[in-house]
Amino acid sequence: RFLEQLKAECHYFNGKERVWSVTRFIYNQEEFARFNSDFGKFLAVTELGRPIVEYLNTQKDMLDNYRASVDRCRNNYDLVDIFMLNLK
Repeated sequence: RFLEQLKAECHYFNGKERVWSVTRFIYNQEEFARFNSDFGKFLAVTELGRPIVEYLNTQKDMLDNYRASVDRCRNNYDLVDIFMLNLK
């Protein structure tokens, strides 16, 4: 058996002043690759991830989709902000 996961994260600093997104690709509890919107490309975390990110970084449509993830984070900030205010 094996487990493959994707974890998408939105990071906010000082409200919406600085926003970035990270998507982590995990196989059997080990992150092997990630997309970081600050870099705008897929990055290998382990040797397993190297050939995968080399391929993914040639896929323009996929890159465009992942690059747009930071815009989704910005749009979702107001919802997150309201939720966090209710927790205080």
